[in-house]
Amino acid sequence: MSVVLARIGKPHGLRGEVTVQLHTDEPERRFALGTALDTEAAPGSGVPRRLTVRSTRVHNGTWLIAFEEVPDRTGAEGLRGTRLVIDEEAIEPDEDEYYEDDLVGLEVRDPSGAVLGTVTGLEVGTAQDRLVLELADGVTAYVPFVEQIVPVVADDHVVVDAPPGLFDLYREGGE
Repeated sequence: MSVVLARIGKPHGLRGEVTVQLHTDEPERRFALGTALDTEAAPGSGVPRRLTVRSTRVHNGTWLIAFEEVPDRTGAEGLRGTRLVIDEEAIEPDEDEYYEDDLVGLEVRDPSGAVLGTVTGLEVGTAQDRLVLELADGVTAYVPFVEQIVPVVADDHVVVDAPPGLFDLYREGGE
C-alpha cells in the first residue's frame, strides 16, 4: 500500500516549481535533493510515474518543489493534483506515529470508557495534527492529536481526554 507524502498544488514561478500540501512531518528527509518519488495521478494525465527532486524551498510558509522532469511552468501545471507517494514498507514508523487510515473508524472513548463517537479523519497541521471526530450526537469536532489529549490509541479505539467545554465549542449555542 502507498502512503501519501504530499499533494501537488499550483505552479509557482516560471521554472517548474510547484506548491505542495505536506502529509509528512519529515519533508527535509522525504524531499531531499535527488530523491526519486513515485506518483499517483489521473490516468492519461501524462504525469511521469516517478519524479526526481531538483530543488526545494519554503516560501511564506509553503513548501515549493521542482523536479528534474519538469523544466517550466507549463509542465508544472500538468502536475496539479498529483500525489507523491512512498511504499508503506519503505517507512519505518515511530512507535507513536499513525496514518489517517489507521485512525479512521476507531471508536472514541472518554477516560472512563464512555463512547463519545468515531474518528472520521486526521488533519495534518504545521504546528500539530488534529483528529476529526463525529460525536454521538452527529456534531463534528476537532481535537489536537497530542498525548495529553489523546493518551491512548488502541487497535479498536482512542481515548480522548478533552478539556472541559471543548466539544461545546462545536455545538450550536455552545458556551
